[in-house]
Amino acid sequence: MPNYDFDLLVIGAGSGGVRAARTAAGRGVKVAIIEDRYWGGTCVNVGCVPKKLYSYASHFAEDFKDAAGYGWTVSEPEFDWATLRDNQRNEILRLNGVYNRLLEGSGVQRIEGRGVVISAHEVQVGEQIYSAERLLIATGSWPYIPDFPGSELCLSSNEVFNLPEFPKRFLVYGGGYIATEFASIFKGLGAETTQVYRGDKILRGFDEEVRGFVQEEMQQHGVNFFLGREILRIDKHLNALAVTLSDGRTLEVDAVLCATGRRGNVENLGLENVGIKPNSLGEISIDANFCTQVPSIYALGDVTGGPQLTPVALAEAMTLVHNLYSEEENRVMDYSNIATAVFCHPNIGTVGVSEEEARKVYKNIRVYTTCFKPMRNTLSGNPSRCLMKLVVDAASDKVVGCHVVGPDAGELVQGIGIAVKAGLTKADFDATIGIHPTSAEELVTLRSVTRT
Repeated sequence: MPNYDFDLLVIGAGSGGVRAARTAAGRGVKVAIIEDRYWGGTCVNVGCVPKKLYSYASHFAEDFKDAAGYGWTVSEPEFDWATLRDNQRNEILRLNGVYNRLLEGSGVQRIEGRGVVISAHEVQVGEQIYSAERLLIATGSWPYIPDFPGSELCLSSNEVFNLPEFPKRFLVYGGGYIATEFASIFKGLGAETTQVYRGDKILRGFDEEVRGFVQEEMQQHGVNFFLGREILRIDKHLNALAVTLSDGRTLEVDAVLCATGRRGNVENLGLENVGIKPNSLGEISIDANFCTQVPSIYALGDVTGGPQLTPVALAEAMTLVHNLYSEEENRVMDYSNIATAVFCHPNIGTVGVSEEEARKVYKNIRVYTTCFKPMRNTLSGNPSRCLMKLVVDAASDKVVGCHVVGPDAGELVQGIGIAVKAGLTKADFDATIGIHPTSAEELVTLRSVTRT
């Protein structure tokens, strides 16, 4: 039996890597974890956590305005970017410390530096070589910026949280959920905001009705959309950026965020040394047990090309550790009916299939929808509306999709996610007494079929 330094050596201290390391160590496994940049990974440092904090911040301007209809007199509010930026930064530093203490408290050895795989059982960090019975690659993903003249002038989501100055004219390039969230956030913070996307509608892959509704609501709130266009070049003019679009138009802005997708974070990882070849998106191929083509090397999380969601990486880590270090029957990850949220304005919460997907999968469906102004907006005069939608398989009566657009949609859909995962029927929803007066009660009072 070879004498390895560790039983498990994890490369990448993001959500999945940290959870795998801690859980394995809790089972008595000798574990070390390697990280060269972000302890806590993208989510904690430049993803979910700071983005949600900025999303909270961007709602206050509208809240102050709405307060007048409820009798509150509020002086003209002022926003200070430096306060938000620095408070956010301090919170991230606090969370970094929490992650480090959790790892050390679990008995996991922390190794700082870039880990390079040099064999099926060895990783080099600087001049030091570490060996392990098993290696786990959990290096996550990295923002992708397409190559065009001036693309080096673009920001990625890694830098956007800590800008020295607030960009009063802000352009977002991309149409996915990250691009759409940041367009909403910077508009809410007071920037003149433009979103440029090559498609004819943002949020590709989401329910079509949801896509159209969100785009209309964002336009109503002042986000400027240039759809069906691409950026040809960016030129720096004094303190501004001149962005030339494919229709010949030039926009002058203070900052450009390029949110055009992410790629697996595999650069300089040494995978070629063991014959692992990621695809064109930097994604590593794995089997149902998270094993790569090299029997001693495993991978999980964003780097494998699955759903790029923190809870998915956490669940994968728990499944992997159970299967490797438990004598119980192996578990298999179930990727169906994963509830997700998009923190644009308005928020999106969704679980299950879209109406379009349902029509491909089920012979007959029933669709129930409602669109209304939430009670909170009645006295304020706020024109924003909510959309709620249930997609039902007509044969089984099961609710196979739920889509909500409106305030705190993610909070609402988390509970509905349990119902959809459990396979509850529309009759079960109908038999549930609503909580009144709430927006959420609409989901258990929908009686009229919108379309079949």
